[in-house]
Amino acid sequence: MTDTTSGMPPRPPLEPLDESFERVLVVVAHPDDIEYGTAAAVDRWTKAGKTVTYLLATRGEAGIDSIAPEEAGALRAQEERDGAAEVGVDIVEFLDHTDGVVEYSIALRRDIARVIRERRPDVLVTGSHEEVFGRGMTNQADHRAVGLAVLDAARDAGNRWIFRELTEQEGLEPWGGVHSVLMAGSAHPTHYVDVTGHLEPAIASLEAHHYYNTNLPDDFPKPRELVTWILTMGAEGVATSPDAPAGMEHAVTVRRYAV
Repeated sequence: MTDTTSGMPPRPPLEPLDESFERVLVVVAHPDDIEYGTAAAVDRWTKAGKTVTYLLATRGEAGIDSIAPEEAGALRAQEERDGAAEVGVDIVEFLDHTDGVVEYSIALRRDIARVIRERRPDVLVTGSHEEVFGRGMTNQADHRAVGLAVLDAARDAGNRWIFRELTEQEGLEPWGGVHSVLMAGSAHPTHYVDVTGHLEPAIASLEAHHYYNTNLPDDFPKPRELVTWILTMGAEGVATSPDAPAGMEHAVTVRRYAV
């Protein structure tokens, strides 16, 4: 059986995400990556009393054609802090890898593993490392590199004999408490988070990226239109699942990897 609108096999039913965790580390490539929908789940979690922190591989310095990277990096980093504050996140860190040419590497895995040991999360959230996003758009190289590095760093962080310098020189004990990596934007989601009631903070978090948004093409969807569409489509993808919540208007879908 295929989906007659896309010609693709239908997706399996999505399961509600077990949200019994307490600490979340969100790791992405660029400022604004979190704000394309995932921030709604972040808002749900922070309002429930969970601790969420952000880690970005770059400052997004190559993301605005009309502003040189030397100036854009600081602007975009501040916009990420502003957007994070809209959904209850007050710790935003940057690794300062080079925007646009982030490499999947031992160095990137080590940098992420270091912060995992520092923050000691239960769950990691990142962007998909797949070649395409959920709706068929080609994924960016930076997204793919960071997503795969996060998946591997989840285990690196718990192994005393990988990156021994983190323990022996920096005093960071291994952390094997990560039980899940959640990838947003996957073409093959497995779980969902009901974010009904969290649309407005999510929109505000993307609207905080003023310089970036105002330099997009005129025909690019505005934050309210785009975030609403993403989260509405998420809910529609859940609607066919058994026991889907009645009245769910918005959802974030993720692919869960057990660690």
